[in-house]
Amino acid sequence: MNVKNSLSHDEDDEEMAEIHPQTAAPTHGQQETPLRRNESASPSTPQGGNSSASSSTCPLNERGKKFRNLSDIYEQEVANEGMNSLFALYCHVDDPVHFEEAIKDRKWIEDMDEEINAIERNKTWNLVELPKGKEVIGVKWVYKTKSNAEGKTERHKARLVVKGYKQQHGRDYEETFTPVARIETVRAVLSRAAKNKWKVYQMDVKSAFLNGVLMEEVYIEQPLGYEKKGQEHKVWRLKKALYGLKQESRAWYSRIDSYLLENGFEKCEGKPTLYIKKKDGKLLIVVLYVDDVIFTDNDDYLIENFKIVMKEEFEMTDMGLLRYFLGIEVEQNGNEILFHKQNMLMKCWKDLICRRAKQQSHP
Repeated sequence: MNVKNSLSHDEDDEEMAEIHPQTAAPTHGQQETPLRRNESASPSTPQGGNSSASSSTCPLNERGKKFRNLSDIYEQEVANEGMNSLFALYCHVDDPVHFEEAIKDRKWIEDMDEEINAIERNKTWNLVELPKGKEVIGVKWVYKTKSNAEGKTERHKARLVVKGYKQQHGRDYEETFTPVARIETVRAVLSRAAKNKWKVYQMDVKSAFLNGVLMEEVYIEQPLGYEKKGQEHKVWRLKKALYGLKQESRAWYSRIDSYLLENGFEKCEGKPTLYIKKKDGKLLIVVLYVDDVIFTDNDDYLIENFKIVMKEEFEMTDMGLLRYFLGIEVEQNGNEILFHKQNMLMKCWKDLICRRAKQQSHP
């Protein structure tokens, strides 16, 4: 069987379900009475009205529009949506936004140290004087708490990001297009693996974009907290890409694409992130999605050898059997592969609540 063609047919057979939160119907027996833009959540006395009016009434303003008491909003929303609006009022993100916040927590300091060490191990930059006529680009720290398939905190990640929005086309970068695996391609590979009773594995490339080699001259400022003493006026010249650059993903894709092709893989026509390697009747299928690599085959030796050669070339994390990918929970039991989207739907539900809360007026 032609694997490339069969994968294409499998992909054509896949159907994606779309979620339309705006079409979700209210619970049976409940009515939605959203607070309109021209309504207010604070009580007010209408012009010429009685100031002793009950707080449960909705008096009129000068234009004849009704105001709603905050207590009325709480009572109605709690009755109609089971505390959803109150929950939305407390939606927040624990991750720090600014460097000054992060340095107060030891775990974020350690993550920033790890990020700088990874950059220096990869020989990403050189400290130089800024050449005359060249522009320097700013950088910032971005902090993110990552969760596993169960929604529990898995690890914290501090990322040094370049302010790429200040780059100018033709001066700082040229081409930026980068292919990524479509969900249909991933599902087609998983379907093929399930049909043939293969195991599917996952690896993660640490600081993947740091591996992309830059062709352009790019200079960035020294990051907060990591300025070189006595050389604060100098800048970093990038030899390899950093997150935030316009050409970051393109540089990374070019690097891993050339590496896989040099090691005997063939790229599927029309699917630039799907690679196949055939050897002595054995088959290894690899799918790329930015810094995530999922792979499957019909021979354990090829699997182990692929892990070894990838770790020799890149700094990799072996995730073992595929369990969570692009919001899909994957359960591999014996001869079957099961897909779940419970946590993804829960996240959509929470996002919907927070989004609706932002559209309502509060004092």
